Amino acid sequence: MLKYKLPKYLPSAEELPDSDEQPVDNELQELLPGLLKAILLILWAERMDWLFGVDMGIYYHPDQPPIVPDGFLSLGVERFYDEELRPSYVLWDENVVPIFALEVVSQNYRKEYTDKKDDYADLGILYYVVYSSRRRRKPRLEVYKLIDGEYVLQEGNPIWMPEIGLGIGCERGNYSGVTREWLYWYDEQGKRYPTPQEWIQQESIRAIEAQQQAQQAQVQAQQAQVQAQQAQERAERLAAKLRELNIDPDRI
Repeated sequence: MLKYKLPKYLPSAEELPDSDEQPVDNELQELLPGLLKAILLILWAERMDWLFGVDMGIYYHPDQPPIVPDGFLSLGVERFYDEELRPSYVLWDENVVPIFALEVVSQNYRKEYTDKKDDYADLGILYYVVYSSRRRRKPRLEVYKLIDGEYVLQEGNPIWMPEIGLGIGCERGNYSGVTREWLYWYDEQGKRYPTPQEWIQQESIRAIEAQQQAQQAQVQAQQAQVQAQQAQERAERLAAKLRELNIDPDRI
């Protein structure tokens, strides 16, 4: 639940700044959430009740600057409401608190494990995910779940999030031509959902296999037709032979 008392008259998303004007510190802050969004765009292509924001401001009070996660997921909202899409995410317009927020720790530490964690807890965001590729002794991926107002670290990789219907985890793979550790979505059995490139490759393989099966079926059909024709010719030759012997084939 929000802990902020809002004024009576509130600005719309179009009236609020759509950026905190702070550039990302490195490519990973764009690519990691971008990959998660790209997978959802395929996985949930038929769903229109979700939004995954990348570097999009979340406004919780008109007089305060927005909180800008590297990525966040909100469920139960319009996928988009006009062709201009959302300039930002305004809580008093959406009436839905995001269920998931992601922060990618860069070389310029931005209090992802302290102040931001408290801010997301105050907003009531159920899952807070922090990823730091530079960690050596502690897990690079930490997933926190809000329980009784406090974030509790969840154990494992990947972590299943039943309220979302997805798991999140990290493993080595290739995306944008770069082989390294990436964040991915997983199903309840811990099977990783493919990236867009992998989707295309899998669909191409399926198309080739379907074509091969169709060709094989066509060959089998042609063979069956030839066999039927040969059987018919044998029957006709036998009938002709019987007639030469003055034997009525219909009486045999």
